[in-house]
Amino acid sequence: MEKFDAETFAETQIRKIKETIGGEKAVIAVSGGVDSSTCAVLTHRAIGDNLVCVILDDAFMREGEPEKIAEILSQPPLNLPMKIEPVQERFLKALGGLRDAEEKRKAFRKTFYETLSDIAKREGSRLLVQGTILADIIETKGGIKTQHNVLEQIGISTRELYGFKVVEPLVSLLKWQVREVARYLEIPPQISERQPFPGPGLSIRVVGEIRPDKLATLKTATTIVEQNLEKHKPSQYFAVIIDNEEKLPHPKMKGMVEDVAKSLGIRPSNVWAKIYADKATGLRKKARMYGEIVGLTCRSEGGELYQPSFRDLNELQRTIVRRNPLVTRVLYAVGEKEGRQPYVVAIRAVETRDFLTALVANIPWLTLKETADQILKACPNVSLVYYDITPKPPATIEME
Repeated sequence: MEKFDAETFAETQIRKIKETIGGEKAVIAVSGGVDSSTCAVLTHRAIGDNLVCVILDDAFMREGEPEKIAEILSQPPLNLPMKIEPVQERFLKALGGLRDAEEKRKAFRKTFYETLSDIAKREGSRLLVQGTILADIIETKGGIKTQHNVLEQIGISTRELYGFKVVEPLVSLLKWQVREVARYLEIPPQISERQPFPGPGLSIRVVGEIRPDKLATLKTATTIVEQNLEKHKPSQYFAVIIDNEEKLPHPKMKGMVEDVAKSLGIRPSNVWAKIYADKATGLRKKARMYGEIVGLTCRSEGGELYQPSFRDLNELQRTIVRRNPLVTRVLYAVGEKEGRQPYVVAIRAVETRDFLTALVANIPWLTLKETADQILKACPNVSLVYYDITPKPPATIEME
């Protein structure tokens, strides 16, 4: 493991922030994630209550999350001056009707910074502090995906567009190093050990078009997945929702079914494969691509869902992607109910250190089945629950 001195980093950054900001006011948007929270604590120690901490209640946080985060961060030992900004309608309107992942990210980014620009003007501030980390910049500049908080590094002038300068104290750190700093600053474990949550929130876990009922269903599924998978401690784990719309039969579908059957040692007649109409972000030769989402449903001779070893699933995924280069995501069914409903849900859980690469977490089948059953019971408009068996690469960690 690399040596990293969190105390030296923190104390150095507090001095640098104080020198950079001086006696001015600054605004920071805090999501409750470890990056933005660590950044807020460092900056608050540097400039005190000249820091305005806002939580943008943008409709894409988890149920009850804005209030919960504000309570944790405003209490001792942190005592951050928190404000919740109700901006759900503004964000839902900006992203309404968009289906393409990159369009959604760009619409979120534009709305995010326009909203913060309005808040900064209201507060009399010309400075925005944010918790951009090294992986954000690497992925954006490398063309993997557009991180909403990477601006000046790709030539976007925040002064010209939004009227503020951006200050980024954590820009040289990877995620594990940010956690070390958070622990040194005595940030509560609910924050310091919290799994990553994307800046655009649940908007990029709603694959395709965002609709109110679809978003509400995802929030319900998210709560169930996080409660059930927490005990296994994967690096990141969450739910995504996909429209239950298929593409026309794929020319290689028959071959794909035969590959699955051969790989798992079951009959082709016990394998069902779907390619969904919406696409998912993936990586090919270190560059971003939007590829097809394959959903697999496999049964044993008795008719129940087949539960192969994770070793077999890993090999299966590699075979499908190798023979079908346009596929960036392979999903394996872990729960179902009768009747076709408008949505399917996928559970995602990965193991990673730097978030630049990731392996699929080996979650016990019992946990996956129980989680799927709970989702299907709580979400009547969901007919299938999958487990995402795709590492990074060829997939990204997030679906979009």
